[in-house]
Amino acid sequence: MGLRRPVVAMATALLAVAGCSAEIGTSGDGAPQDAKPDARSVSAARADLDRLRVAEAGRGAGYERDKFGVRWRDIDHNGCDQRNDVLARDLTDIGRQGRCVVVSGRLDDPYTGKEITFRKADAAEVQIDHVYPLALAWRMGADRWTESRREQFANDPANLLAVWGVPNRQKSDSGPGEWKPRKSYQCAYGVKYIAVAHKYGLPVTRADRTALEGFLDRC
Repeated sequence: MGLRRPVVAMATALLAVAGCSAEIGTSGDGAPQDAKPDARSVSAARADLDRLRVAEAGRGAGYERDKFGVRWRDIDHNGCDQRNDVLARDLTDIGRQGRCVVVSGRLDDPYTGKEITFRKADAAEVQIDHVYPLALAWRMGADRWTESRREQFANDPANLLAVWGVPNRQKSDSGPGEWKPRKSYQCAYGVKYIAVAHKYGLPVTRADRTALEGFLDRC
């Protein structure tokens, strides 16, 4: 995601209830994405979290989305861009135009549990989220990376997740200390977030570390 945009009314209401953090939840809890990571993955996440450096986020001076390279570059060289690869991975009942372009499908949104019908004509309904947000990564040290490393990070399937557009806009460039998915997805989300941070040597803020510890406690 890019720099934080004004939060919509729903998020404002949630923040008013939750104080400094927002937690998304709907009556749809119980989607397939609720499946928790296995014990080995959780154990590895705990070990990796212990190794992550804790640091304060920078101010973000100089951040631009274009500094993370080409959007949805085909980094696995399969002939399809990363957006369509992630849609094909995360949606069910997909329809394609040609070999690559996903034009329809169904998403069980991991962040809320809401079932979303995806159509190419209304593509913004399903968005591709960066689990560890780009603007946050910039503030945590990616501003010192090479552009090729930033491009790899921005297009890494491990850091990409198809989600409903509403919670994605609410999340924006927030870390786990500021924004949380529904409780039943927090374990899986924490494991993903930690894996990306560890892979790229990114630190976490104190608030994010505390939140991630809580996420793993739900595993």
